[in-house]
Amino acid sequence: MTDYLNQASAIAERLAGLRHAFHRCPELGNREFKTAERIEGELAALGIPARRLLDTAVVGTLTGGLPGRTVALRADMDALPLTEATGADFASENPGAMHACGHDVHMTAALGAARLLAARRDTLPGTVVFLFQPDEEGRGGAQRMIEAGVLEGVDAVFGAHVSPELPLGEVGVRSGKFYAASDTFRIVVHGKSAHGAEREKGVDALGAAADLTTRLIALPKALAPGETGVLTVGTLHAGTAENALADRAELSGIIRTLGPDARAALKRRFREAVDAALDDWGATAEVELRASYPGVVNDEGMTALAERAARNLLGDGRVHAIARPTMTTEDFGYFLMERPGSFYHIGAGCEKPLHNTSFLPDDRAAVIAAAVHCAVIEAFLQA
Repeated sequence: MTDYLNQASAIAERLAGLRHAFHRCPELGNREFKTAERIEGELAALGIPARRLLDTAVVGTLTGGLPGRTVALRADMDALPLTEATGADFASENPGAMHACGHDVHMTAALGAARLLAARRDTLPGTVVFLFQPDEEGRGGAQRMIEAGVLEGVDAVFGAHVSPELPLGEVGVRSGKFYAASDTFRIVVHGKSAHGAEREKGVDALGAAADLTTRLIALPKALAPGETGVLTVGTLHAGTAENALADRAELSGIIRTLGPDARAALKRRFREAVDAALDDWGATAEVELRASYPGVVNDEGMTALAERAARNLLGDGRVHAIARPTMTTEDFGYFLMERPGSFYHIGAGCEKPLHNTSFLPDDRAAVIAAAVHCAVIEAFLQA
């Protein structure tokens, strides 16, 4: 195996500068215009042709000098609508936007892998497609990229996420169910306003919504053994006066489940809980339940390949099997529904949790990730 770890370490300063540039200029989903321009410039400097899709998505194609299969590497681009509190000298310069989920590291690692692989393109068997994806944190850019044809001719797809659960320099892998599927909901409850002293003359939309919230968040407790789910009501808005019954209340949230059985069961119980609460309060409602990300389910063979490649690169003691799936969600699962592949974790070197305003992975995480990406891609193309 090529010594990608030393090669990536040799360009660590360049990668740090690139990561800092991305971090200073975070852009929200589908607005990653400057980010996309920077990525295109980096790929052009490496002699890797690139094309723009969906306004801000970038697809680069590195064609090796030898015949072979085609593998894709995905990196997400968008930031979160948070105000940064890291105090870093390369902190966000865009108020209200921050790379609090490590996407700046993901992009840097993918470009680092592109640089290392481009340096040996003459002996590279096959083709590497670099997928720089917008809007992972929002409505999901992966599905739209697939619909635009980015996986045509691709045999396998890989990706990674920095993880504060792992020390710097370590990698985590998991076969099968890894990330939860998600379904978002919005419920508008309609009641009848009345004086607060004469409740019997109205229908309390706020009371109905509050009762419904309590019922909904308790639903996962009733799942059958072996089924796992989490339901969060994230917003609840109602009322305009302290002495009047609200005639309208709106709540929204997300359901996360592992596996199709749990997903179907929790969605069914969701609808039953809504009907029961409305009936008890005499209210009506408009209910939207929208299927969102499908969950990440890693291919067994591709995960074994990625694990072997990472162990050969880093050593057995720095590669770990992740014992439990996570209830967070990731739209990389759309790619895995279309092609075999694997999504793995890279130690962030930061103990702050994801989506925290102080989350700041170590620059060296991008170096490790770039090397691991190269090792995995090489292993696949030479298999």
